[in-house]
Amino acid sequence: MSAQSSYHAYHLALLESLFDTLHAQAMLMDQLPEESHEPFMERFAELLQELRLNQRDCLYEGQEILCQIISRYPQIAHLIPRELLWFFGGDCLHFMPDEEIARFQALDEQRALVEARGEHFDWASAMHQRLQ
Repeated sequence: MSAQSSYHAYHLALLESLFDTLHAQAMLMDQLPEESHEPFMERFAELLQELRLNQRDCLYEGQEILCQIISRYPQIAHLIPRELLWFFGGDCLHFMPDEEIARFQALDEQRALVEARGEHFDWASAMHQRLQ
């Protein structure tokens, strides 16, 4: 697996987990009409499919979906992995403090250096080490 696809696969797995969590919580979200929730979940499923196909133009859609989760489902917003906010960037960065953005920037720079040497960078391991 290439370094870029490893990074991509890591974030895709996080997004799939978030989708499953949101789907499982659907019954607890009775404050939103069903006709509003269903199209949103369909868009979320489409985003997952686009990411599985490695379509880079879906990053804006990912930003929109994450921002909508935060505004539509505030009771589960804390379950969004911080890595996804960084991965999609853009408007998602408004939900991250400057110190957190700096940590992710440092990780991205570390990843770029390692990959420039042709070595594998394990994003998950690096994230785990940063959190300790």
